[in-house]
Amino acid sequence: MSILNISCLKEAVKKGLSEPFEILNKTRSLIIDTLSKDGSSEGGKDGMDCSLTVYDFENKKLIIAAANNPVWIVRNSGTEALEVLEVKPDKMPVGKHDRDSVSFTQQEFDLQSGDVVYTLTDGFPDQFGGEKGKKFMSKNLRELLAANAHLPMQEQKELLETTF
Repeated sequence: MSILNISCLKEAVKKGLSEPFEILNKTRSLIIDTLSKDGSSEGGKDGMDCSLTVYDFENKKLIIAAANNPVWIVRNSGTEALEVLEVKPDKMPVGKHDRDSVSFTQQEFDLQSGDVVYTLTDGFPDQFGGEKGKKFMSKNLRELLAANAHLPMQEQKELLETTF
């Protein structure tokens, strides 16, 4: 599935699409078409969760379309506490789904100097571990990132690896 997903994303971009929601819509169409030939009665009900971002550095804008995965923007609002802006995803995958005829939405954010943008999968939040063998959870990941967004990226990486 990963190879198919990447291939379909590349194909959508090769067709000249540049808006994130258009790329996800076309990718979904390509995935559904490819998997419809799998011989199952459901016609390949599979897909991916993702967030697709486009950065307009000149105008300090972030354009986002997201399928089941949020995007977090950690912003220093001038106080000790960092603000976490959550870009909520569309609650549907890029693939066959009961809402697969509904277009993905697109959101645009004005970025500020010092903002840190985090895109993610469900891999870290769904990881089991710790003393009780429970899932790490998105809330804990969000708090960990927000508390350490001021650190250089290499230190954040090491912190995530240690925590994992």
